[in-house]
Amino acid sequence: MARPMTFDTEETIDRAVEVFWQRGFGATTPQNLVDELGIGKGSLYNTFKSKHHLFQLAMRRYSAHRAADLAEALDGPGPVRPKLRTAMRNLAGVGEHQLGCLIVNSVAELGSSDDAVTDVSKEMFDLVQDAFRAAIERGQASGELIPGRDPGDAASALLAVVIGTNVLAKAGRAPSQLTRLLDAALIDI
Repeated sequence: MARPMTFDTEETIDRAVEVFWQRGFGATTPQNLVDELGIGKGSLYNTFKSKHHLFQLAMRRYSAHRAADLAEALDGPGPVRPKLRTAMRNLAGVGEHQLGCLIVNSVAELGSSDDAVTDVSKEMFDLVQDAFRAAIERGQASGELIPGRDPGDAASALLAVVIGTNVLAKAGRAPSQLTRLLDAALIDI
């Protein structure tokens, strides 16, 4: 008879996000996961099937948290430009850490060789771009942002800046430099 599970799978996935975010997929061994998550190898494989499947769950969990943070930063009344600035800083982790973004890191590490990374990154980048576009449209309608600029193009540019800022954060750039970069991107919208 199988022993009952003695750990919370949701909490374990949350902790796996941190492990993969800090180490990357390739550098994370099953033993690292066992040690960091506090579960046995049998539990790891019985519950999550494989390191890769746990990685997929971790990426999806990370994306869901980022999406919630983005919605919180952009929703509600008030000027759009400071909301976009806050959202971009949050997405890039400016001043919080130098880990970059789990999704951006995973794309850089695995590229298009991993369908799960491709799928999750496309979903996440589309979500961010759509949220930026909607915010820009609101700002244009209120007269706060420059009218006439294509909101989709502006949103794409902001997404590219956020992705680049994530890479620069991971490379150890100072938060003040990253903040200036993000602020410069917001000048022309």
